[in-house]
Amino acid sequence: MPEDLRVILWDIDGTLVRSRRNGFFKDYTAPVLLRVFGTAGRLGEMGVSGMTDLQIVAEALRDEGFTPEHVRERAAELVPLYLEELERLTRAEEIFYALPGAREALEALERSPRYLSSLLTGNVLPAARLKLSLVGLSDFFRLPGAFGEDSHDRRDLPALARERINSHLRLELRPEQFVVVGDTPNDIACARHFGARAVAVATGRAYAAAELAAHSPDAVLPDLTDTELFLRTLSEL
Repeated sequence: MPEDLRVILWDIDGTLVRSRRNGFFKDYTAPVLLRVFGTAGRLGEMGVSGMTDLQIVAEALRDEGFTPEHVRERAAELVPLYLEELERLTRAEEIFYALPGAREALEALERSPRYLSSLLTGNVLPAARLKLSLVGLSDFFRLPGAFGEDSHDRRDLPALARERINSHLRLELRPEQFVVVGDTPNDIACARHFGARAVAVATGRAYAAAELAAHSPDAVLPDLTDTELFLRTLSEL
């Protein structure tokens, strides 16, 4: 029944996928900013866990006189360049890997009629697809989602995902039927802002389980390796 359905909105970086080099995002983001804006601003000194790509650009270029609106106006230029740079770098090096338990968790959800998986990520859509494809996880995501080019504010993304998913499924799913799974306080905050449930996983580089718990998610998991624990956690939300 539609009222029993739950849509799991997955973050990518630090939740499902990790790069073998900390700060790898700068390797493909800096050339894009140089090509579009002529400067990478303060990108080199930034930590960006939980931020959307548009937010990263806006923060990096804030002191260069570019507003979030300027960045959003150039989003159509940025997106294909992100993909171009990411493809160039990943052809030369096997940089991404799936985190332990990620595939098993996605497989378990796919076997259950109660759950559907979608993406809620700070990555722009083509970069999200490429990362998942490189680690063999792309086939689990057939629903529309929300991505880094949609807003510089991650809190906007769940409502956009819901609108697209409802249109795709021809249903009227409520916010509480969505569960955001991510590794940062921003993932928790965007779920709370929207009215969704939040499951935090301490698999990112920036936040330990205790730090995530301080932001009051519905549950905190150390990782995704215990598939039964993950499913039981979802069933209790």
